[in-house]
Amino acid sequence: MAVGPRAAPELLRGALAHALEAVDPARVLGAHLPPPPKGRLVVVGAGKAAAAMAWATEAHLRAASPEAAVTGLVITRYGHLDPARRPERLEVVEAAHPVPDAAGVEASSRILALAASLREDDLLLCLLSGGGSALLCAPEGVTLAEKAALTRALLRSGAEIGEMNAVRKHLSRVKGGGLARAASPARVVSLILSDVPGDDLAAVASGPTVPDPTTFGEALEVLTRYEIDAPAARAHLERGARGEVPETPKPGDPLFARVENRLVGSAQGMLEAAAAWFAARGVTPLILGDAVTGEAREVAKVHAAVARQIKRYGQPVRPPAVLLSGGETSVTVRGPGRGGRNLEFALSLALSLGGLPDVYALAADTDGVDGTEDAAGALVTPATLGTLGPLAARRYLGANDAYTFFERAGGLVKTGPTLTNVNDVRMVLVDDARGAWRERFG
Repeated sequence: MAVGPRAAPELLRGALAHALEAVDPARVLGAHLPPPPKGRLVVVGAGKAAAAMAWATEAHLRAASPEAAVTGLVITRYGHLDPARRPERLEVVEAAHPVPDAAGVEASSRILALAASLREDDLLLCLLSGGGSALLCAPEGVTLAEKAALTRALLRSGAEIGEMNAVRKHLSRVKGGGLARAASPARVVSLILSDVPGDDLAAVASGPTVPDPTTFGEALEVLTRYEIDAPAARAHLERGARGEVPETPKPGDPLFARVENRLVGSAQGMLEAAAAWFAARGVTPLILGDAVTGEAREVAKVHAAVARQIKRYGQPVRPPAVLLSGGETSVTVRGPGRGGRNLEFALSLALSLGGLPDVYALAADTDGVDGTEDAAGALVTPATLGTLGPLAARRYLGANDAYTFFERAGGLVKTGPTLTNVNDVRMVLVDDARGAWRERFG
């Protein structure tokens, strides 16, 4: 049965909303909260979902023990604090992302001080989500300005998230297990909403409570590989490689005997929720993977090729079907335009499909902000290229200006901050034009 041209975009938007609901902190945190400690309970955290996680944590803790003392501090991105979900006892500080600022540094210093004040009977409850790498910022060996410039260079280089984090961990007092080291000998429990491919907990927020398997030498290699000019950072990393600066705590370090890191939400859970949404509506879901990486425009070409195979030959599934993928692509910025990786994916996909009938797509960042723009991503239809034409679309893509293309052609998806973050979601819906159309979906 065909979905139909009017229903397809709404079906995609509905699936996005359902998938986001499945990884809402209010839904996923309660089952993972630890019992209260003998001593003090201090809650800290960082990430785009940190404020929502703090609100949910406070609500669960107060319901379980109304008289329990709940204190602490979390850092979230500017604009990611919902007034309706503002914690009463936990402080929320807003700071800059993806480039750190002074507000994040000051709040991070306070978090380190809170951790250092704990004793053996105390518990540090950490709420971590994507974006924490920029928000939880305690520079070591570089100034804030130097670290901000390095962050910009890494973001423009095309480096993958693991490579970026290897550098950031070795220029920080809090990342790469630094927060756990500061809290020792207290018990530490981290509840982690993963936004990284493969759910490597050492990469979420640069792993402040997770052993760091990377080294100063590997961080140096990243700067060299991407030809990043950062003299102060390179000098500090070289000192570390020579053994003049202590390494980050590694797997097997005794301090992690009292540290527990719990995954509470991930891209896979989000994709499974989206798949169930489509299946219940007669559309066959095909999950391509929860850890898709690579250049956004190249990943789009692969998705388009699979969509064409489904459309032409009914392989590997017959339409109506939907391709689902998560993970984090990258963009090597060569032009002066606006846009994030999901917008770039969507524009490249539209070009690769060339207006192929009955194929629709939605690509979005699950936190609601693609890159630094006010859109989560974009919607692609067979008519997407028609307004401005394929030649103009190629020029926009060449300038890394997908935002402007979709702003003018239509198709921007704006959700506002979603208060969660499990990275990207891509949905490519291949309709069955042979079936009698009826509008079944709203």
